[in-house]
Amino acid sequence: MEQVTFKIDGMTGDYCAAVIRSALLELGGVSAVEIHFKEGNADVTFDPSKVSRSALQEIVENQGYVVS
Repeated sequence: MEQVTFKIDGMTGDYCAAVIRSALLELGGVSAVEIHFKEGNADVTFDPSKVSRSALQEIVENQGYVVS
């Protein structure tokens, strides 16, 4: 397992955090997601043999947020 922290712009509250968390957990290979909307980041634990960092970033961006 590997962990990555993404800086996410556009999150304003618990709803945003829930949307992003849910979308990431639907991906095969993601085992844990912690969203910190006040800090503007997400910690994602995933299996790199099943999902790539770029795929994780794409999922977040598909929800309408910007990963920087």
